[in-house]
Amino acid sequence: MGNKFILLVEDNPDDEALALRALKQNRIDNGVVVARDGAEALDYLFGKGRYAGRDLNVMPALILLDLKLPKIDGLEVLKQLRANPLTALLPVAMLTSSREQSDLLAGYKLGLNSYILKPVDFDQFTEAVRNLGVYWLAINETPPSGRQVQ
Repeated sequence: MGNKFILLVEDNPDDEALALRALKQNRIDNGVVVARDGAEALDYLFGKGRYAGRDLNVMPALILLDLKLPKIDGLEVLKQLRANPLTALLPVAMLTSSREQSDLLAGYKLGLNSYILKPVDFDQFTEAVRNLGVYWLAINETPPSGRQVQ
C-alpha cells in the first residue's frame, strides 16, 4: 500500500492498542502516527507546537478520528480541517462508539467521509479496520500530498 500512512486520533489507550493490533493483524503495514487529543492532531496536521517544522507536504492518506476527545472534540477537529485549504481534501473516517444520530449528521454536514461505529467484538473491529485499510489505502485515489484546494 505504498508509503501512505494513517493519522489515528484516539484518547483511549485500549482503543488505540486495539486499532494498532487490528492494523497489524490485517498486514496493513503503513505507518501510523498517533495523536491523543484533538489539539495534538491539529498541531500535527498544521505543523505547530512540538510538530513545528514538520514537512506539510507529507499528509496522511487517512485520518481515523475519534469523536469524543479531550481539549478539542472530533467534530471541531473536522471543522478546522475542512476550513483549511491544506487539509480540506484529506479523507477522514470517524471511528466512534456514539450511536447518536445528531453526531452522525453533524459529521457528514462538516464533510466527513465515513462514520464507523466501534464494534465491541475484536473480530468485528478487526474486520472494520481491514475494510478501512483496503479501501482508503489501496483502492481509493487521493489528491497528491501537499495539494491544496484552490
